[in-house]
Amino acid sequence: MSSHREAPAISKDPVADNTDTYAYVTPGNTVTIITNYLPVQAPAGGPNFYEFGDDVVYAINIDTSGDGKPNITYEFRFETLVTNPNTFLYNTGPIDRLDSPNWNRKQRFSITRIRNGSRVDLGKRLPCPPCNIGPRSTPNYQAALADKAVATLRNGEKVFCGQRADAFYVDLGSVFDLATLRPFQSLHLIPTANAEGVDALAQANCHTIAIQVPMSELFPRGQVPTDPMDAKATIGVWGAAYRQRSGVRNSDAGWQGVGSWAQVSRLGNPLFNEVIVPMSQKDRWNALGPDREKEFAKFVAQPELARLLPVLYPNTFPRLKALKADRADLLAILLTGIPAGLIDGFQNFTGPTQADMLRLNVAIPPSANPKRLGLLDGDLAGFPNGRRLGDDVVTIELRAVAGAVYPLIDKNFRPDDAVMVIEDGTFNNPGRVFLDRFPYIGTPYAGYDVPAAA
Repeated sequence: MSSHREAPAISKDPVADNTDTYAYVTPGNTVTIITNYLPVQAPAGGPNFYEFGDDVVYAINIDTSGDGKPNITYEFRFETLVTNPNTFLYNTGPIDRLDSPNWNRKQRFSITRIRNGSRVDLGKRLPCPPCNIGPRSTPNYQAALADKAVATLRNGEKVFCGQRADAFYVDLGSVFDLATLRPFQSLHLIPTANAEGVDALAQANCHTIAIQVPMSELFPRGQVPTDPMDAKATIGVWGAAYRQRSGVRNSDAGWQGVGSWAQVSRLGNPLFNEVIVPMSQKDRWNALGPDREKEFAKFVAQPELARLLPVLYPNTFPRLKALKADRADLLAILLTGIPAGLIDGFQNFTGPTQADMLRLNVAIPPSANPKRLGLLDGDLAGFPNGRRLGDDVVTIELRAVAGAVYPLIDKNFRPDDAVMVIEDGTFNNPGRVFLDRFPYIGTPYAGYDVPAAA
């Protein structure tokens, strides 16, 4: 744990809370899945820099049958190794390689694949890179350390676990100030400041678990669907984490977990836990699997934000205010996938089981010209067909909640004029740079370059 203070919040465990999940088709007939933990890291987080929890089981789950239960799980366990117990320092000199004796607090991990109940160890004692401290402590960070921490497993999977620049972008200060949108282009339809959004995560890091899986590993006998309209072409993806149900604290060994493992977090679609699930239900939601989502479907059918927008912006959303029916559009996008027949050449329907999963149609190839608004802008390879690092999910979901996609299920409905100019306004941060290779998510900001958080 870092010395950086985490604000207390219901159902928030910084080490085990899955804050983001990404899944998208990548070159070489592969699918890349990324899950992020330990969000909003101050890069200058010493002396106790951020790390994965040794007492947490992290999981990437893949559903290939549409029942909201994992057919394939990649399970990650971490181990922290202290080289010199007589120093308070994370490193006592430059860390120029992963086995440097100057790095005092190394982490390594094991990965196990569980396929239909059968467990296979794919790798043990695989190295994590250190946190990006600065030019003297971690010189040539990406090439010398992070790239060297990418491992290739026996079946062709690539895996990386370590600190990364947080790919999520959002104007948290604006959104949670009673949704005071400050779009860079409002056309006077939304009565708020005509200014660019302020990216609250512009210089924040996180800890990433990423895996690139050959598509042949996802389907029986390696038969990968190639027709986007094939009902078997869509997989469901979500991240989860587990802690033991109880523990004992003693003066020598610290905290020691006891008992069976319990799920403490999960996430498929972005912002589902934060914006859809009410405060009183968050702990229960995190403890249950996606196959139990029916219990929470009412919060998707009648989302609180859709009721608030007409109140917060009087006279701006009259058609949304008049829309009283259950939101079949949101139920499809978030809980079942979009069935065939609503969008030409597209579907990512997984069946009638309601479940919060990222649904990815693997038969749709990567876009040559990705559009940040994904499916809303005609880019079939973008969110909510999986989720890419550059997808502007806050703007997409705000527009969807405001009624942008309701005409898919009611052709007589016309969204309010303001809907298509809603913007989070933070997508154009020039400092956010992604890699052109696995793990794709960008090099973490160095503590030397970024002031510590207050």
